[in-house]
Amino acid sequence: MADSTDDVTIDLLDPDRPDSTYALEPEVVAPLLARLATSQAVGSHRTVAPFTGAPLVAVPLSSEDDVQAAVTRARDAQEGWAARPLAARADVLLRFHDIVLARQSEVLDLVQLENGKARASAFEEVMDVAQTARHYAVRGERYLRERRVPGMLPLLTSTRVVRHPVGVVGVIAPWNYPLTLTASDLVPSLLAGNAVVVKPDLQTPLTMLWVAEALEEAGLPAGVVEVVYGGPEIGRTLTGSVDHVLFTGSTSVGRQVAAQAGERLIGATLELGGKNPLYVAADADVRSAAVGVARACFANTGQLCMSIERLVLHEDVADAFLDEFVPLVRELTIGAGLDYRHQVGTLTSAAQLARVQAHVDDAIARGAVVLAGGVHRADLGPFFYAPTVLDGVPDDALCAREETFGPVVSVRRVASDDEAVDVMNDTEFGLNASVWSTDLVRARGIARRVRAGTVNVNDGYTAAWGSVGAPLGGFKASGLGRRHGREGIEAVTEVQTVAVQRGVDRGVSLDVLYERPGEQWTALMTRTFQLMRRLRLP
Repeated sequence: MADSTDDVTIDLLDPDRPDSTYALEPEVVAPLLARLATSQAVGSHRTVAPFTGAPLVAVPLSSEDDVQAAVTRARDAQEGWAARPLAARADVLLRFHDIVLARQSEVLDLVQLENGKARASAFEEVMDVAQTARHYAVRGERYLRERRVPGMLPLLTSTRVVRHPVGVVGVIAPWNYPLTLTASDLVPSLLAGNAVVVKPDLQTPLTMLWVAEALEEAGLPAGVVEVVYGGPEIGRTLTGSVDHVLFTGSTSVGRQVAAQAGERLIGATLELGGKNPLYVAADADVRSAAVGVARACFANTGQLCMSIERLVLHEDVADAFLDEFVPLVRELTIGAGLDYRHQVGTLTSAAQLARVQAHVDDAIARGAVVLAGGVHRADLGPFFYAPTVLDGVPDDALCAREETFGPVVSVRRVASDDEAVDVMNDTEFGLNASVWSTDLVRARGIARRVRAGTVNVNDGYTAAWGSVGAPLGGFKASGLGRRHGREGIEAVTEVQTVAVQRGVDRGVSLDVLYERPGEQWTALMTRTFQLMRRLRLP
């Protein structure tokens, strides 16, 4: 825990505005920072408010020793937590669900202040966390229950599969979804009986600390969730100390996490980069598609792993679609505010702004045409960038291959569904994709040919993301493992097979059978297997 909050600095984000509500009150922030597993001697990191670029709060940094101590506390707490009945753990998650909804205004403010997204995008995080908590609380018993499977010999072998928590799970979370990508990853780990140590991104610690506070209010015992704070070295220390790691971030860092986890022979669930395509087929309803595609591209200011960055348009409808789509993009409202006035917020940092500008400038230099946006909106704040549509982007442009992670989408025309599939698959990534068509049979057929972990039909990303019972993750360089669904909770468990051999007291155990002469044993087992084949026994 923090030794002191003397180093905490609370700043108004925009003190010159008479209607400013961008404030962090010391009496709110200090208790949150007190939850950090950190010692003041290591120093502090000052976060920046994306809306204005002003300093927001100085947060004490954890040391490597703090990480080890946090993992030790989590291990000590985990055994008692796992010993609780599954129904009791589920009740904690249901209470957490209720708290997130009841206190949503608090966490919405924190998410916006730390990330800079529009409030509607922040509310998506609230919905996701509540839905994930409810889903696992209700379905968790089904996912985790002891499972009976066919034994080696019918009637004689009884075999069951049992799941145990791995122990302590480490969550290394990014800045773009500071509520969802901490709380929603915690939920299945906690329900399975694990303790969790979380390292939020340097930019967004307060949101995770709020989650820790809400979980405690919901009845989670002390020590079951610990929060550490720091840079890459803290992430490496955490990965080197836990029993499974959940990482969301860039592919380059994800490879490093996977390598470290592999050296220790622990599991790793990785959601990494994407260059997500969206295909508008020749029979699509272009008006409906344009509305949905605008959201798919520019929600969360484009800072979304599943955001659409490549539009693949059938040439028969390309012009009609763009006639509908481009005006909608130009009309998107952009700005700062802890309310629902604006549809698009700001980029989160100077680094993100620089990346977006570099991608757009490179595309224009290579001959791309700006249909909308392409402008740094410095009049609104330091990191605002207008939602941008680029046509004629060549294949060697940065924004054609690399993840932009901002409000920029490129346009590509194709002559057929087959060409569209080839274009969609022409990437090292495979996280999310989308197909728009009025023929659902056709659309499903196209979707199955796309090499991506999720493919949405007539939706950009929310249909798959919101289907919490289904696995979510990437092909190729977009990740390893899955979150959500059965797969998400099974990843943070160890699976054990318990096989019981019956008939020992009747002299028919395998040991007795083995004692027969080799020819008799061979003949007996051969006839047994042939009979099982005829009866189609597994």
